This record gives sequence, structure tokens and C-alpha cells, in this order.
Amino acid sequence: MNKAAALQANPAAVRRNKVKTFFSKPHNVILLLMGIVLTITTVAPIVAIVQDTFKIHPGTIDAHLTGQVSGYTLVNYIDLFTSPLAKINLWTPLWNTVLLSVGSCIVAILFGGIFAFLITRTNLSCRKYLSSIFIFPYIMPQWTLAVVWQNLFNSNAVTGTSNGLLAATLGVQMPLWWCKGLFPSLVVLGLHYAPFAYILIGGIFRNMDANLEEAATILDTPKWRTMTRITLPMVKPAILSTILLVFGSSMGSYPVPHYLGLATLSTKYVSLNSKYTGEASILAIIMMIFGVAIMLLNQRSLKSRKNYTTVTGKSGQISKITLGKYGKYIIAIILVIFTFFTSIFPIISFAFETFLPNPGDYSFLYTGDASNLTTKWWLTSENVTENGMYGQKGILYNETIWRAFKGTILVSVACALLAGTIGTMIGYAVSKNRRSRWANYVNSVAFLPYLMPSIAVGVAFFILFSNKYFNLFNTYTLLIIAGVIKYIPFASRSSLNSMLQLSGEIEEAAIIQDVPWVKRMTRIIIPIQKSSIISGYLLPFMTCLRELSLFMLLCVQGFILSTTLDYFDEMGLYAFSSGINLILIVTILIFNTLVNKLTGSSLDEGIGGK
Repeated sequence: MNKAAALQANPAAVRRNKVKTFFSKPHNVILLLMGIVLTITTVAPIVAIVQDTFKIHPGTIDAHLTGQVSGYTLVNYIDLFTSPLAKINLWTPLWNTVLLSVGSCIVAILFGGIFAFLITRTNLSCRKYLSSIFIFPYIMPQWTLAVVWQNLFNSNAVTGTSNGLLAATLGVQMPLWWCKGLFPSLVVLGLHYAPFAYILIGGIFRNMDANLEEAATILDTPKWRTMTRITLPMVKPAILSTILLVFGSSMGSYPVPHYLGLATLSTKYVSLNSKYTGEASILAIIMMIFGVAIMLLNQRSLKSRKNYTTVTGKSGQISKITLGKYGKYIIAIILVIFTFFTSIFPIISFAFETFLPNPGDYSFLYTGDASNLTTKWWLTSENVTENGMYGQKGILYNETIWRAFKGTILVSVACALLAGTIGTMIGYAVSKNRRSRWANYVNSVAFLPYLMPSIAVGVAFFILFSNKYFNLFNTYTLLIIAGVIKYIPFASRSSLNSMLQLSGEIEEAAIIQDVPWVKRMTRIIIPIQKSSIISGYLLPFMTCLRELSLFMLLCVQGFILSTTLDYFDEMGLYAFSSGINLILIVTILIFNTLVNKLTGSSLDEGIGGK
């Protein structure tokens, strides 16, 4: 009896053979392990939030309406959807949130996509500089551009606040819709997240095989048809991933709409959480539902792996569009001016504020007298109260700031290494088994935490890990756990996009030669897609470094830099807040430079030109 006949006669042997075959493939093992772990770490916070929507909270509106101090009820849902305050607490913030999220996606893809195309597919001048500087809006804390927008365009006559630079120096008063509300919020958020589109789309543009475009050119195909029929389908996965990332982030954005006066689900979540705790959790659930809907639409659009294969191991030189003798310089100048106001000016503004004698005192601009500036915010080495520092030492001597700095570096590096590695493995495994329902499930559950508002995730992890049975509150361990779960999507999406470009022919050739899986990953796959994979490590690091909403409920103020910044901002020490912003930005730039020198890659490496 031959082996095949023996297997047919023994069902148990057939099952063992199938199991053996399954586990012989590394991507199957990765999918199985990641699926189990991510299900536990993702479902548990969701269950905690859902449970909170039905729970009666002592001292809140649900306890008042039910007359109980504990137990479960539907009163939170009834009150939120049917009370006279439903329009203010739900419907208006919901509509604003949808408009903000959609608008931010449009702005991010428009600016980031066009920028990526100009950098990678044209002979634009100053490409290396522009590529490096364009990521600055994301490096900076989310609220940076919002504060700069206020400082530029606000006026006492229009907004009822202090005059911004335009009103104070030129007497220009911008309309209210320009200063506050939906328009400035979506522009600021779109510019903040435009680097997402730039990194993801730019990586595709750079690595794609140009043979199809060249063939279209030979056949005299119009440029617009080549763009719509060939180029855009190739970058479709990156565009869809950008939509997911930006939409999910915008849904849960708190600082920008808060500073710019737009009522959204996130700002309403914060305002309701103390007295309407259960109803606030319902708002979090609504944000999650929108994110899941977008994710499902994305999954339906990604049907065929071959449609997105652009790196095949075959030769092909990227064709570049010539902008003309003067066009490459004119467009470069326009982009340099644009990036100055989005990237350089905010840094100058923050740096300048740390030398003002009092917050918002710009008298130096009128007098030109250097004596109107001060170094006290940096160099005060003693605890004094009479100079407006509330007993704090200067930034360079402040133990609270530098202790928080060490903690921030520890958490950020740990989150980047863990989230980057796990995300890379998930991206690889999903790309190798795209038609599997389990692979799609793992891909979805890995991304789901990103769709939840950071504050809601923080609340969920606080509930899970800050109780009498299991208390990790105010520990680096809890911050790392929450950060890794929240930031895995950065690496998984970046890795998946790059792996989808990689033809199976490349790894199959290595398999035929009996090259071990680890060697295939380290010697073939990772080097080919090095830029995208390293981006999957740097994005979690950058995000974690200045994360506030996720961590503010998991530790005390002063534990890490972002909560320390919030602490000084509440005290009115805005110079200290600006100084911490500068420290965060400089730290990220240093790490990006070190990674570039040691590995030859950076967040923008390979995207920018020479």
C-alpha cells in the first residue's frame, strides 16, 4: 500500500498531515498566534467600553435618573438619544465629526499625494530638503498647528480673544469661519496627517515597476488615461490605508477641535465623561462603528493580490516627468514657502515664546529692543515665585521635565520595537495568505484599536488594569501595553503595503533553494522593503513620544513628557509647554538622523530625491 492510500484509509493520519503542513508554513503560525493574542488584547477593552455604556456610575446622571448607585440600565442610551440635549450632546457633534474626518482625509491625500508624486516622479529641485521637511507637521504634537493658527488669525473683534499676529501687526481681521470651527480644524488635521499619505503613497511611487507606464507611453496613451488606468490602481492600497489612518485618527482627535472651537464626538466625550460617564462611552462606541465600517469597505476593495504587485524582481526604471527648465525651480520655491509655514514657522514660534517675558507679550516685535526678551524660563536654577514661575526651576534645571523625558524615551522605544516587530510580522503573514478569512480577521483585529479614540482606549485599559485585583496604574508597563496595542496598525499597514508589492516569485525562488524562513526575511524580504518597514518602527516611536490622550488617564501628571506639558499648560506656564514641544521635536529629529546614519533609512528615506 502506497503512502497516499494509507492516508486515505486513516482519517486521523490525514488530519495530522494537514496540521503538519499548516504549521510548516511560518505565515500560518504567525497568523494563528497573532490572532489569539490580538483577540484577547483588543476584545477586552471593547467589552469594557460596551459594559460601561450600561453600567450605573455613582454620582452621575444615570445614577440620578435611576435612583440607584450600582447595577446596569438602558437609561444612558435613552437619555443620550431622546433627551432635549440630544442635539447638543450627540447629533451636532456627530455631524461635525463626520465632516471633519472626511475633510481631513481629502486634505491629507491631496497634499501628501501630490507632494509624493512631485518628489518621486518628477525632476523637481530641492527634493531631498522638501522630503525631509514635509514630515515635520506629524513630528510636532497634534495641537501645534492649531495653536499657530490661533496665533496668526485670531482677533479680538472676531473671536473675542487676544489679537493674533495678523490683527496686531497689519490690522487684518479674518472671518469667524476661517478662525474657528470646521474649516480650520479640517485643514490643520489634514496637514498634520498629510505625512501619512506622503510616506505610504511615496513608498509605492518609488518602488513601482514603470514598465506598464512606459508601454502606455509607447502606445501614445494620453497622460490622464495612464494616470487613471495604471498609476492610480498601483497606489490604491496606499490611498486606502491613508484613508483608514486619517479617518480613524480624525474621529478621535481631541486637541485640534478643542483649540479651534469645534464640537465633535471626542470633545463632547471629554466634557460628558465626568457627569455623563455612560453616555460618553456610547460616543466612543459610535466612533468605533464608523471606523469599522470604513475598514470593511477597504477589505472589499482589496480583492486581488496581483493587481497590486509592482515589485517583481524584473528590471524597470521609474520614469520621471520633466517640469521644464524653470518649472522645477518655480514649483520648488512654492513648496519651500508652503513647508516653511507648516513646518519651520511653528518651531520658530514655539522657540520665540520661551524667551517672552510673559505669555503672548510680543512687544519685542514693535520695539526691536532685546531687553524685552528673557532667558528666565530656561536658566532659572532656583525655586522662585516672584518672577511668575510658580516656584519652578528653569527648563534646563527642572527635575520634573528631565525625569519625564527619561520615562518618555523608555516607553517610546519599547512601543516602537514591539509594535514595529509585531506589525511587520502581521503584514507579512497577511500578504502571504490574503484569501484566507483568518488572515483578513487578524488584519482587521490588529487595526481595530487604532479606530477607537485614544481617550476611550485609555479609559478601557484603566478599567482593566487599575483595580484591586490587578493594578498597573502609573507604571511604564501599562503605558507600553496600551501603546503597543494602539500603534501596531502603523507597522502592520506599512508592512502590508510593501509586502503586497512583492511578487511571490522572489520568495518562491528562495524556497526552492531551501533557504530558511528567517534567512529569507532578513536577507531578501526586509532589505527589499527596508524603507517601508523602518517607517513602521518610526511612526509608533514618533506617535508615542508626544501621545497625550492615550496616556493621560493611565499615569499621573509629570510621569512622561506629554502629561508634563499638559501639567504646565494648566498652570499657565506656556513657555514651559513650548520648551517641552521643542524638546520633543529635537529628540525625534535626532533619532531619525541616527537611524538614517546607522541603517541608511529614515522616515522619509528613499522617498526623497538626491
